[in-house]
Amino acid sequence: MRKIFIVGTVASSKTTLAMQLSKDMNICWYELDSIVYHQIGDQRIKRTPDEQVKVIMDIDQKGPWILEGTDRESYRCLYEMADTIIFLDPPLWKRRIRIFTRFLKQKLHIEQCHYKADLTMLEMMYKWTSDFEKDREAFEANLSLYHQKLIRLTDNKRYKQLITMGLC
Repeated sequence: MRKIFIVGTVASSKTTLAMQLSKDMNICWYELDSIVYHQIGDQRIKRTPDEQVKVIMDIDQKGPWILEGTDRESYRCLYEMADTIIFLDPPLWKRRIRIFTRFLKQKLHIEQCHYKADLTMLEMMYKWTSDFEKDREAFEANLSLYHQKLIRLTDNKRYKQLITMGLC
């Protein structure tokens, strides 16, 4: 059974990789942002941490999965549940460019998003990226606990590495 947790900060290509793996492996994938926030009409409502874990547990009961998102306390259980953890860690300069490019695509309606693509959100994405770098040491320490099932990719073009490792 395949249970894959793709983790990384903003603009690390988590969704892109999850979609490709899902297609190649024929496994459902879920964005953790959609678990944290659910849509009711035209409103995004944040679930409590307990509600988030319940949704994750419900997904887990269905069989194989690919879950992707940033590192949050409310779903640290995924590190234990996953049989493979993929940490996407492209260089900071690349993530900053991706954040801005994504913002432009969303403003031009080339790319859809589940949130309001405005300057406040753009600013928040840069802040979250900066916060990740400040807290990287603690994140890396937690990640090291799972070294036996960890794959670290610094470039999503290294997808072929996953193929040679037998993931798809």
